[in-house]
Amino acid sequence: MLKAARSELPEISQEKDRFNIPKVRGQIEGNKTIVSNFSQIADVLNRKISHLLKYVLKELATPGNMRKGAVIFGSKIPASKINEKINQYAEEFVFCKECSKADTKMTQEGDIYYIKCQVCGARYSFYSKI
Repeated sequence: MLKAARSELPEISQEKDRFNIPKVRGQIEGNKTIVSNFSQIADVLNRKISHLLKYVLKELATPGNMRKGAVIFGSKIPASKINEKINQYAEEFVFCKECSKADTKMTQEGDIYYIKCQVCGARYSFYSKI
């Protein structure tokens, strides 16, 4: 009966990760790099644009600001480098340390940030390095 039941089960499909961080879209103009989809990336990560921008600027050691939904970096930066820093941000501030899911919320109480996972319920704190 067990063999008959197993033969009735559907094939196990390869599960695709439903969470994909969009790659940056932008261009280099003179000595500046303009990223046009930065706010979309922050929305996918479910984090404030200001927090993500502050992290990326600090990690890239470059000046920059937000203007009309686009981020303007004060130097020429390849898209691969910006994508790398956004992925580092996601590993540090978005993904749950317990279950590795991206369904987390970040709250701030003073200088301490708390991340609470919506999937497994884990809650942990960290001091902001930003």
